[in-house]
Amino acid sequence: MPTFRSGWSNAYGADRTPPARVYAAPMTLLLLALAIASEITATVSLKISDGFTKLVPSIIVVIGYGAAFFFLSQALKRGMPIGVAYGIWSAVGVAAIAVIGVLFLDERLSLIQVGGIGLVILGVLALELGGAH
Repeated sequence: MPTFRSGWSNAYGADRTPPARVYAAPMTLLLLALAIASEITATVSLKISDGFTKLVPSIIVVIGYGAAFFFLSQALKRGMPIGVAYGIWSAVGVAAIAVIGVLFLDERLSLIQVGGIGLVILGVLALELGGAH
């Protein structure tokens, strides 16, 4: 009967732990950036699709979210912790979508909403800095 090995056995061998900050490699960060860009593109297209009644934006939504999850999975595969990856992905996405909404989609942000976005970013920083110790 095969035994189950948890943790890092596939990437680093059964008895080795991963090196600290392995996920900070440029390719891992590039994959995360591509995931964020894909998600932002898909989300803006979701607004423009008008409830999936416009074909081209609707297609961009499906492709964009698929690409976002693919690139995020590749960053995770390379060792980025899921809490950090998802935190950065979502915080940058929220901030970017809010700014795009104000600049290009005729939306408004209240001071409370701006404060909320700031708290999300602070939460991601806390996740990142807390994992460094």
